[in-house]
This record gives sequence, C-alpha cells and structure tokens, in this order.
Amino acid sequence: MGGKYRVTGNTYPRMRRPRHRRKLVLSAGAAVVALGLAGWGTLQLIDVFTGGDGTANAADRPKACPSPTASTPVKALPKPAAIKVNIYNATPRSGLAKAAADELKKRGFAIGKVDNAPAAYDKKVPGTGMLLGGPTAMNGSFPVLGTQLPGATTKTDARSTADVDLIIGTKFKAFSTPAAAATALTALTKPSPAPSAC
Repeated sequence: MGGKYRVTGNTYPRMRRPRHRRKLVLSAGAAVVALGLAGWGTLQLIDVFTGGDGTANAADRPKACPSPTASTPVKALPKPAAIKVNIYNATPRSGLAKAAADELKKRGFAIGKVDNAPAAYDKKVPGTGMLLGGPTAMNGSFPVLGTQLPGATTKTDARSTADVDLIIGTKFKAFSTPAAAATALTALTKPSPAPSAC
C-alpha cells in the first residue's frame, strides 16, 4: 500500500483474531447446567441412601391408627365417707378447725380429731392448707380431699393408718363450692382417652 496507508518504521500493527463472545457465553451456560445436574444427582443419591423425605410418600401410605376404644384405666378412688380426716388449725384465727370440720362433715367426710396444729406446723403453712398422710394416701385420699381445697400441698409421713390430716394454712378462706368439688371429683374418676398416634 502506498500513500498515507504505507507502513513505515520497524513496528507493525499486531493482527489478532476477533473475540468470540458467543462461545464464551455458551461455555458458561453449559458449566451452570452441568453443575445443576450434578447437584440434583447428589440429592437423589442422598435420598436413596437415607430413605428419602417421609412427607413425599405420606399420601401413598395408609395410616395405621389404634382403635379409639382403648383408654387409660383409672384407679378406683375412695368415697368421701371412707376418708377419715383430722383437721388442724395452723392459723391465728380461732374456731377455724371446727368450722372446717362441720363443712366437711356435711360433704360426707368422716371427721376425726379437730384441734390446733402441732408446733411443727403451727403458723408454718403459708398456703391454703396441707394434706398429710401415709404413702397410700397419695393415690387415694389426697386427690379426693384435694377437690375440696384446691392448691393444698401434700406430704406423706410414716403412719400406717388410713386417716389423713388437713392442716389449714394462713391463706385459707373457704372450701371450693360443692358443685366445683363434684365436677373436679368427676374429672378424677373419668377415664382419660388413649392418645392418638395419627
């Protein structure tokens, strides 16, 4: 070439191939697809070896439910007339043990001793009351007597007799109403349904 396009000097323009952006984009897309397929395949293998997700096949499996007729048996609780209650007043209010004994007698309980609380408990029962008796009272007399005085604490001692002590505490105001006590007693004697596994 001549004229103004003539190449002069020792340096020549470097000629290179034009960049192919299309090939670069296609190779990047292929790499992304390959990685996605590899990840999906890995998840499938994990599902095969670990048993898979239980929720995926839950609709295909029939539910095995226990029969609803089964229920938890309830221990037979004693009747109020079979419970002998000794009533002790651990509060500074006088006449409280006698009034409590009269009320429990109206509700069918057998009344034993009625007196002030012994020194070990006198003015030392901060709640509504305490039920004190032998170990057998925990699943017998205590629940029945506890329906009359909600919130009463329970404690066992070494006695071998069936009688129980009701020690009236400083927060005692009144027994629960006969209707509320009867409802609570019915709830104790009603068998609870077996929990469903479905």
